[in-house]
Amino acid sequence: MAEITDEDRERVKLLHLVTSSKHEFKKLTLEQLKRLQELVEKKDYSHDKKAHKSKVKLLGKINVRIYELTEGKGIWS
Repeated sequence: MAEITDEDRERVKLLHLVTSSKHEFKKLTLEQLKRLQELVEKKDYSHDKKAHKSKVKLLGKINVRIYELTEGKGIWS
């Protein structure tokens, strides 16, 4: 059985924040978003097609939110 690392715990904590409420995702700081992006990119989900698809979708949302924060406005507003 694989050992649970500190990075795994951190990734799960951030993912829990994101999935607990739609509003929590918007409350994440730029640093938290970049860290979540890094942690999710590191994790290999190639063995599970559905999980890999969710990973790609989440990374897209993270990229949009990072863009919104760095540009100072929403794309659609």
